Amino acid sequence: MRSSFLLFICLLLGSTCFAQNHRNEFGFETDNDSYLANGSDRYYTNGLFIFYRHALPVKTADTAKLANKILGFEIGQKMYNPQSGAIPAAIFVDRPFAGYLYVGSTLNLLYKDESNLKLGAQIGMVGPASLAQAAQEGTHRLLGLYKISGWQYQIKNDPELNLSAEYNRLLARAEGVDISLAGYANLGNGFTGAGVGPLLRVGAFNRLFHSVSTQSTAAAASKQANDLHKNEFFVYYKPQINWVGFDATIQGGLLESHNDYTSDEIIGTPERWILSNQFGAAFSTNRFTFDLSVIFHTRDTKQMVQSHQWGTAAIIYRFD
Repeated sequence: MRSSFLLFICLLLGSTCFAQNHRNEFGFETDNDSYLANGSDRYYTNGLFIFYRHALPVKTADTAKLANKILGFEIGQKMYNPQSGAIPAAIFVDRPFAGYLYVGSTLNLLYKDESNLKLGAQIGMVGPASLAQAAQEGTHRLLGLYKISGWQYQIKNDPELNLSAEYNRLLARAEGVDISLAGYANLGNGFTGAGVGPLLRVGAFNRLFHSVSTQSTAAAASKQANDLHKNEFFVYYKPQINWVGFDATIQGGLLESHNDYTSDEIIGTPERWILSNQFGAAFSTNRFTFDLSVIFHTRDTKQMVQSHQWGTAAIIYRFD
């Protein structure tokens, strides 16, 4: 009876009882400034993302260099407010009301030298078609929060096609600590920009081709003999400098003239250089991953009255 109970617990948690990799993982991430319990409801105020990733087999000819290869699919929504979700007049809009709804796919190529290249593409919409207004107003009604007002000033509808590339590479490692380079570039009529900075990890982490840090905990191989730890549990710090070329949630559609004075749309002027600091903790077992972090961000626009910050939480489940 006791052994049966222990077996049930192992199967339920899917954790450390059996060292086994899984090809598939499903998860979601939620972002919100209210997670920091500072009473704010402004700027990047909410994000919700659902994703599925599948580890692809690595061809024999590529095994000398390539350690892992993962195909991903994602649907997500981002929501932006001015300094409050209740704006009495247009003069108080210091960052435009905007939403971004999209579907996307990624291909993550992870190399044995602990570098990786992640390529992505997204199609989506900004504007009323993003359903951000309905989502925020509905959530506030459901939870009995204050009444939302001001979405009549939001960015107009505009279809988006965006491409992305992300690159990471290990720089140095000692016992229980390592540092890597993390960079990205975006190109599209919705978002164009780039960013770079270090990633510092402290604790029990695995190599970058099979780690929470590079979204590579799914694997096609039957086992990862090169794993440093059966489970990951580490804290991390990721400062980054970002250059903004174009942002449709601030500037509206790239091909729009924005000279239609019959429209209530309010657009802004983006800051070209933005600094961000992310502090987080990650825990991963054989089946589950939990990743919690806080992000502190300088102003997105020249009009914003202050900087902003938010919390993020991700939960992932792996299966065969």
